[in-house]
Amino acid sequence: MDHSARQLRSWMFVPGHRQRMIDKSFGLGALDAILLDIEDGVAPSEKETSRRQIGASLDRLQQQIAGSQTPVRTPARFVRINAVGHERMHADLAKVVRPTLEGLALPKMENPAQVRLVAEILERREVQMGLPIDSIKLLLAIESPRGLMNAYELAASSSRVIGLMFGAEDFGKELGLPFHREGEAADMLYARSAMVTAAAAANVQAVDGVWPNLEDTDGLQRFALQSRRLGFTGMSLIHPSQVDPVNAAFTPSADEMQYCRKVVAAYEEAVARGDGAVAFGGQLLDRPIVERAQRMLALGQALQE
Repeated sequence: MDHSARQLRSWMFVPGHRQRMIDKSFGLGALDAILLDIEDGVAPSEKETSRRQIGASLDRLQQQIAGSQTPVRTPARFVRINAVGHERMHADLAKVVRPTLEGLALPKMENPAQVRLVAEILERREVQMGLPIDSIKLLLAIESPRGLMNAYELAASSSRVIGLMFGAEDFGKELGLPFHREGEAADMLYARSAMVTAAAAANVQAVDGVWPNLEDTDGLQRFALQSRRLGFTGMSLIHPSQVDPVNAAFTPSADEMQYCRKVVAAYEEAVARGDGAVAFGGQLLDRPIVERAQRMLALGQALQE
């Protein structure tokens, strides 16, 4: 299934050395994207096991697709590799670049040269495997002040880039923040908003960081709602129990959709009368507001398909 043009709301990290978790993640119908991990979630002694298991799982999926009479559906399949330029990165790419791989998550990105390096390697591999050029996409993790300062240049550095992802834990470490998170990551509001703005300027997705407390569902819901209000289009997560709350936060509700339909209808009636703006529900409707409503309707429709 081609996910390249779809907004991906929920991105779940899956440790590459846990085969059972990989297998389960492929069958999570509600999940939008898998981040099969070879980086921070995997100990050095388990890196090679992760590469081997991820590659084998992607190969099995390819065989399943080839032998099936009906479409085989899984979440979008991304792999988070090790640091760009490190020898581990080259070992990762040699094992996980497969026809069923849809993208890579690149950690700790700080300059466009890193993106270009990976893009050049991928282009050679795509040619070797007979894949269309640019078929493997990139999600770039912003995890340092330098990465944030270069966020727009990173997002605009390659046609492969589909999004920026905020790495809250590493970013907090770089800033020297306290260990315990305050509220809905209020201490990182500036950094998160700045990254969203860079992503919007480059017309790519903005994916927020994880909510680490699996027992605090209310906190997760508040954080995800705040993320959406900041302009994020999705967030990363660490457990299947977080998928539904995250998807709900980034999906227009039935009430929102109904209100947007009324906004569009009222404006169209005004335009038909020769008016450029109209009062509706105590609010002045002009073109920018109506275009936001139209975008919300388009998003809601796309997420239902």
